[in-house]
Amino acid sequence: MATKQIELAGVGPITLIKRAGNRSLRLSVASNGTIRVSMPRWTPYSAGQAFALHNLVWIQAELAKQSQALLEAGQRIGKLHYLRFEQVLGGQPTTSRVTGTEVVVRLRPSESSDSPGVQKRAHAACVRALKREAERLLPPRLQGLAAKHGREYSSVGVKLLKRRWGSCDAHQAITLNLFLMELPWDFIDYVLLHELAHTLEMNHGDGFWRVLLSMQPRARDLSRQLRKRQPAIGVWPD
Repeated sequence: MATKQIELAGVGPITLIKRAGNRSLRLSVASNGTIRVSMPRWTPYSAGQAFALHNLVWIQAELAKQSQALLEAGQRIGKLHYLRFEQVLGGQPTTSRVTGTEVVVRLRPSESSDSPGVQKRAHAACVRALKREAERLLPPRLQGLAAKHGREYSSVGVKLLKRRWGSCDAHQAITLNLFLMELPWDFIDYVLLHELAHTLEMNHGDGFWRVLLSMQPRARDLSRQLRKRQPAIGVWPD
């Protein structure tokens, strides 16, 4: 993996990353302000810089959004949960819990919900809630789509994946990112169909797209939109 850092006026440093498996340019902005352009290995760095410049307004908007992106009371987490902060007396444990409908984060009297320590506990609890939701909702959703389109797979699992919404290996085992629960259902279904298409075509060539488009005619448009999305309760883990 080759990298190069550039400076872009108005946003600061940007890391250009060449990856062997990339077939297109992708732009991401992390919660710490790190900006990355992932690109195919054969693409010149100048193309990555031009891509970042072309998306300058979007980058600036993401930086502004993420600088304010605190987890807040009442915030919806995935499809089934809401976040609640609960004050406890001194000496009581501040362990968080996940119920069927709530993510409850406990605070000491000296803490506020926007403090870094509380936000860290809230994020971890929200991830647990999303994993429960994903394990409950995604396997039957995948099974239904597979039956509808006559596709088969060997197994399905849920994990916290780095920078991928899902994967399918050569044994037709599908892994889904728990952060999918933060996406609208049309994007979730696109990812599930994307991985089902990989059970027939392991690459992203013309054959893959023929299979995917036969199941979802809007696949190319959904794919373009999905490249600009990140998990709502955080960003892709480093």
